[in-house]
Amino acid sequence: MSSEIEADLSEKRLVREAGVAARVAQAIEGPLAGLGFRLVRVRMSNVNGCTVQIMAERPDGTFTIDDCEAVSRAISPILDVDDPVGGAYNLEVSSPGIDRPLVRVSDFARWVGYEAKVELSPPLDGRKRFRGILGAPDPTGTTVPIDLPDVKEGLPSRIDLPLKDLAEAHLVLTDELIRESLRRGGPADADDEDVEAGDEAAAAEGAPSPARAPFQPKGPRKASPATKPQKQARTGSKKPVVTKASRLKDRDSLH
Repeated sequence: MSSEIEADLSEKRLVREAGVAARVAQAIEGPLAGLGFRLVRVRMSNVNGCTVQIMAERPDGTFTIDDCEAVSRAISPILDVDDPVGGAYNLEVSSPGIDRPLVRVSDFARWVGYEAKVELSPPLDGRKRFRGILGAPDPTGTTVPIDLPDVKEGLPSRIDLPLKDLAEAHLVLTDELIRESLRRGGPADADDEDVEAGDEAAAAEGAPSPARAPFQPKGPRKASPATKPQKQARTGSKKPVVTKASRLKDRDSLH
């Protein structure tokens, strides 16, 4: 297999979305690649009605607040025109964080020696969930070995997981992973929820919230800013880098 084909397979996403999330991914993955970013994951949630959560990064795994805003500005008009959601929603763009999803062969290769949780579909030998230390993927990107701790006597301590059956995988947050992520210039923290809570507590006490970079998404909305306040990108918060904005569209006004 040529190095070009191997590189292409290494960068192809193994985990694919379904339903509305799949339509969002299809609309933005190509444009993001054209800007030098990689789509990590799209998820839909019922937070604040409907939220489209998009994780992205640069090929080296970095993602700054400026990158976050650039992605938001780039994909907002695309989603306005393609309208894969089909209704009002909030757009949230973020970095993968430290305990990041593993969606490409290159992700597994980059984090060899670190602990991960992996789920397969269909199961392998009757088991679908695995937690252990990652080994290097095989040269064809077909399997990745995982060393399982504390296995029962008589069972293998290392299993080759078929990546074609990958349903979900992410790194496990450990002190070692945090140190290595910081060394590589990655996110400083894996959980942004504490920041949300901190912002709300600060507001309740009259204290200033962390500084926020201005981000004004364009496009028509169903509700005015007074009824649907816009969430802006953070500059003084913990990681993962996140920018949130209300994307409240009226489809009829686009025609």
